[in-house]
Amino acid sequence: MTRADAVAAVRNPLAFIAARWTPTPRTVQRAALAALVMAVLIVVTGGAVRLTGSGLGCPTWPKCTDDSLTATREMGLHGAIEFGNRMLTYVLCAAVGWAIIAARATKPYRRDVTRLGWAQFWIVMSNAVLGGIVVLVGLNPYTVAAHFVATSALIAVATVMWQRTREGDSAPRPLVGKAVQQLVWVLVGASVLLILVGTVVTGAGPHAGDSSEVERMPVDWETVTKLHAVLAWIVVTLTFALWFVLKAVDAPKGPLNRTRDLFLILLAQGVIGYVQYFTDLPEILVGLHMFGSAVTWIAVLRVLLALRERSFDEAGIPAPAAGATVGTRA
Repeated sequence: MTRADAVAAVRNPLAFIAARWTPTPRTVQRAALAALVMAVLIVVTGGAVRLTGSGLGCPTWPKCTDDSLTATREMGLHGAIEFGNRMLTYVLCAAVGWAIIAARATKPYRRDVTRLGWAQFWIVMSNAVLGGIVVLVGLNPYTVAAHFVATSALIAVATVMWQRTREGDSAPRPLVGKAVQQLVWVLVGASVLLILVGTVVTGAGPHAGDSSEVERMPVDWETVTKLHAVLAWIVVTLTFALWFVLKAVDAPKGPLNRTRDLFLILLAQGVIGYVQYFTDLPEILVGLHMFGSAVTWIAVLRVLLALRERSFDEAGIPAPAAGATVGTRA
């Protein structure tokens, strides 16, 4: 490497890499998928922190203790779990960074896909700070809820980026009519409301995240849980109705298949939700329900994204692997 190369690499490392490496479309897709998988994994490990009562295993931030950057032996299992979750954030950053690099190095350059990668980066950074605030305020339930909502936003952006790596850059062409699109947006809105109410259920429930006395949201847990269940049934009903509407209008396989997948995921999530409610919220089922929440959110977004297609223009963007095109008709 010449001195000029070294200077160029320092000034703009992404442009330097892009000038010397062109990833395959599959590599870019895998990078985007890795970022999405890590975003879901953060939800799972965050749930493990809460459900094991390890939320204050590291009682301060950004250090684990006032005198140690890492967890100490005296802090036991709770300290190890909390510190491990913090370290996983760096793995998430690496996955997002890899997605950004792969998107930036794509030929031709896809600005919107790269921006989606950067959006994930800034959400991760802001959520890391928010996570520190959660610890500093002693697991205040409102900050914990905001922490989960921010992670849901990260999952949304990661899902969109993954989809965009698997389609072209032409203007989106709708595959269904306006009325069907509006029905799906109602489904998305109901799903967002379901997630928000779910954070209230958690914030008012018994799993405070630590064995000490932790503030809870001042609402009746039974009432808000029933509201959460009603919203869940609304989402299920909308999904069921959407599938029949798509069948009636002879919609392509993409929207139909993703709506079917969402319906099956919702059924599984509902079974877990009711079982955990009637068995006094065992930790393992609550953890599965949190994982199911992330998967459900992804499935909802995939239904929305399946309502249009972007063809591959002459700019040189290769088509995806066989079977990935969303416009195939039943």
